[in-house]
Amino acid sequence: MEKKKPSFDVVNEVLEDCILAYPVSSFIISLYKQYLQRGSLSKKQLQGLYGKASKIEGLSPGKLATLEALIHKMPTRIKSVVPPRDSKPEPEKDEVAGELISVILEKVPEHKRVVFLKTRFDSNDALTPTEMADLKRIAKALGIQVN
Repeated sequence: MEKKKPSFDVVNEVLEDCILAYPVSSFIISLYKQYLQRGSLSKKQLQGLYGKASKIEGLSPGKLATLEALIHKMPTRIKSVVPPRDSKPEPEKDEVAGELISVILEKVPEHKRVVFLKTRFDSNDALTPTEMADLKRIAKALGIQVN
């Protein structure tokens, strides 16, 4: 059996150099602990590490270049933009339906179906043809002239 040469871990080396340069930095310490636990860091974390490491004098430029190459190799996750809610134009209110509702409620103010349709009408919900037929039927039953 051949022994594999131990691979050179750039991220670990840079983390150790950063710990020596910034011994009280909680950011570097938390990155180091997470790297030991999971064995990897996210792209954002590596970018933060690169920012800290680039300020250290005497750090090998090869290590920085390798770290930068690792960062560029990782995929960039982009969240999709939520479309604005105001994109839908408000439906135009049917004036005939509004007049029918108000006239019917003047005669019978507690008519449950018409009160329900009035709340739908007031909240800018379009009335379906069946609901319009109901309004006309109720108006006709009450003796109200329908146009």
